[in-house]
Amino acid sequence: MYGLIFAAITVFSCFCYGVIYPVAYYFYDPKGLRKYPNLNLLSGITDFSFIWEANQPFRSSKLLEAHKKSPVVRIGPNSLSYSDLAAIKDIYGHSTPCSKDVFYDTLAGTHHHLADVRDKIEHQRKRRVLASAYALKNLEAWEHKVTDKTSRLITVFDKLCTAPLEPGSSPTAEDLTVDYRSWTNFFTLDAIADIGLSERLGFLDAGNDLCIAERMDGSTYMINYRQCLHATARAQAGIVWAFSWFRFLTQLSKLIPSYRRRWKLNEGWNDIVYARAQNRLRRYRAGEKLEDFFQCLMEDKAGHPNRMDWGEIVAEVSIMMNAGSDTTAIAMNNVMFQLIKHPHVLAKLRKELDSVMDEDERVVSYEKVRHLPYLRACLDESLRLLPPTSFGLPRRTPPSGMPIAGTFVPGNTSVSISAYIAHRDAQVFPDPEDFVPERWLGESGKELQSAFISFSTGARGCIGRNISYLEQTVLLASVVHRYCFAFEREGWEPKRFETFNLSPGSMWLKVWRQDDEGERQRENSNA
Repeated sequence: MYGLIFAAITVFSCFCYGVIYPVAYYFYDPKGLRKYPNLNLLSGITDFSFIWEANQPFRSSKLLEAHKKSPVVRIGPNSLSYSDLAAIKDIYGHSTPCSKDVFYDTLAGTHHHLADVRDKIEHQRKRRVLASAYALKNLEAWEHKVTDKTSRLITVFDKLCTAPLEPGSSPTAEDLTVDYRSWTNFFTLDAIADIGLSERLGFLDAGNDLCIAERMDGSTYMINYRQCLHATARAQAGIVWAFSWFRFLTQLSKLIPSYRRRWKLNEGWNDIVYARAQNRLRRYRAGEKLEDFFQCLMEDKAGHPNRMDWGEIVAEVSIMMNAGSDTTAIAMNNVMFQLIKHPHVLAKLRKELDSVMDEDERVVSYEKVRHLPYLRACLDESLRLLPPTSFGLPRRTPPSGMPIAGTFVPGNTSVSISAYIAHRDAQVFPDPEDFVPERWLGESGKELQSAFISFSTGARGCIGRNISYLEQTVLLASVVHRYCFAFEREGWEPKRFETFNLSPGSMWLKVWRQDDEGERQRENSNA
């Protein structure tokens, strides 16, 4: 009897908390947010409405359509999304009173890392520790590692080259020998492991991402790196948006087979990170002084220990191996997709590269191409059109509230502007859906930078921006100078799935040497 009464009270309480209270709060509207249009029918009532959107393949496309009707869209009971570019400085600028949202605490582990720490003083401490390693002046220390990875990728591509494609024909299935998405991800994983931890993962040499994972008890096993990383993102991004429900939803979602597999692979991701950190720690304790990020975490330039907790160091290794690899790989894939899709752009870029590179140059130096305007324009235009991190990075207004884009927003409200949305402002970026690198050239191109937020902006902007450009620039210049590429068919488009990043699927290409293409053209002209 008492059990039935308790069960009834529990059900009624849950109904009140989950249904009656949100509906009543929506109509009571103490913050005055009901004036903003909703992303969907229930956005103003419950955060579960955004969880629904997050489990769709490409939620940002729906948000873009909503922003075509309104510069402010309510995406949750306490969350506003902006498209007005004036909001960028208000939300993310150096002098903003906004702080990082509760979202980041929800996903944090036992220790916060640079990307999810909310406290501004703590963030400044962390950034000071790593700033010198990421500084532009220190790129020379990392370039030889990027050059090494580029050379290894070219060795692979040389072996996978096919005969030149005849004009007007399509590649055969046997000719599609390179999954550019996978190989560029192997590249960025090998690069960040070497730059950050002086570890050679060897994915480019092996042609796969099988690596050692280590449990807390010291036992080890082999697992696929990318599978674990991407499964973790899909699991978290699917349910995190109802912050107070996240722990409960994590357990509940394990009843769903697809989510249960993802959470199991999330354990693998944690073990991959732990293995990397433990291995580097053993080398540090053995007296190895290596030029990498881990060394910066352990001690300053003078050799004085930073005295960071081990859990904090592992957290920093985790975000480095995650954000330091996946977003750059996505960017590399996207720019190659755009170049193949727009052959006149590819031809113009190749002409610029050929003017500064030797004919037989295998891997170009960063110094030789870093200031090439059209190369940088192609990279930035691809990052504009398809920003790797597409969701709006959430910030929280101060308790007293603040004006955003000229309108007051009450305190403790979640606010954001998505790079995918901001980069489609037709007043700043005419024909925003078109791939037009020329828009970034000259003085008018410089004026676009304030609206360019692929790396975010302000004090919380991406600290790895310089390294990402280093990797993208050297690799793209080297492979465009050396190879020709073709899709499986004209008009081919990749499948994309949005988590926190907008991730493309496999991109199988036919690849052949540029000098072979020149020989074919000479033979045809002589025929």
